[in-house]
Amino acid sequence: MSGHNKWSKIKFTKAAADAKKGKVFARFSHEITLAAKSGGGDIDTNPRLRAAIEGAKAASMPKDNIDRAIKKGTGELQGATIQEMTYEGYGPAGTALIVEVATDNTNRCSSELRTIFSRNGGNMGTPGSVSYQFDRKGQVSVVDSSLDEDSAMELAMDCGADEFEEGENEGEWNFICGPTALQAVSEALSAAGKNVTGMKLISVAQNPTLIEDVETAQKVMRLFELLDDYDDTMNVFSNFEIAESVLEQL
Repeated sequence: MSGHNKWSKIKFTKAAADAKKGKVFARFSHEITLAAKSGGGDIDTNPRLRAAIEGAKAASMPKDNIDRAIKKGTGELQGATIQEMTYEGYGPAGTALIVEVATDNTNRCSSELRTIFSRNGGNMGTPGSVSYQFDRKGQVSVVDSSLDEDSAMELAMDCGADEFEEGENEGEWNFICGPTALQAVSEALSAAGKNVTGMKLISVAQNPTLIEDVETAQKVMRLFELLDDYDDTMNVFSNFEIAESVLEQL
């Protein structure tokens, strides 16, 4: 078991996009609505909803927004139907990307994502065209500023996680597990007194592609950022990593 951060090389890209409060709130709103839709509005019986709400609170999302998102999911409040969709495609230098969205208009979303890919050196593929290059994992996020590498490793072992890594936000740690162990690890972390702020399935590249020149790095980072910043995007996963020497030049 090791502590690491697969996204450390592009962390600043996502941080810049997610710094926009409206975008953060929109993502949490979609996640809360989808969680309530799939598992009901009771946080005691719906761990996905509970984690989404805790994450929204940690991001200072107003209570009214949270309540409205729950009611949309349970059908108490009318509104456009939100659907979860996954798109796959290739970027510059043959890099692979998976984009998970929550949208109320799949035709519009598909068209706009296809345009982003094509205008930035990539192309959108068919379902399954790149996903075979990734492993599906579960990820549970907690916020605890008292944790360090050693204590996080011990906690991961105690709670049944396979790996751990520092998150993008201060005091955040992500615990990685098999997809079927997601709920068990989340419950174990909660039982250990940790504040679970997120639980989701993620896609982890099996064989990352190392980018070793500045021009290519700029292109793949630009595409990643545009996909991540798209209004309906929930998550973007890619198989590229950027060499330290290139990062220094950037």
